[in-house]
Amino acid sequence: MSPSPDDDEIEEIRKKKMEQLKEQQGGESAQEAQQARQEQADAQKKALLRQNLTDGARKRLNTVKMSKPDFGEQVERQVVALAQSGRVQGQIDEDQMKDLLRELKPDSQSFNISRR
Repeated sequence: MSPSPDDDEIEEIRKKKMEQLKEQQGGESAQEAQQARQEQADAQKKALLRQNLTDGARKRLNTVKMSKPDFGEQVERQVVALAQSGRVQGQIDEDQMKDLLRELKPDSQSFNISRR
């Protein structure tokens, strides 16, 4: 029995579908690799923070991150950069963390309301 034209079309569709599935799996692998790199970078950052911050400073940073996540991330990046450049002697304690937070905090605008 010779293959009919419909069988050829079905076989062609199968081949295309298999190629699409292979491409999708390749895309997922790249995505998984990106996620693994991100997780590794996060673990490395946490290890550096644990190494360079005292318990009090780490608690203060976590409190800031809970209330202002973006600002907390900025402070973490700054601490990691300081640690990697070797500008941290010993560990950063809570008082030093307060100073760092004050330095990095955006200038808050004050509003003076005067009544007439």
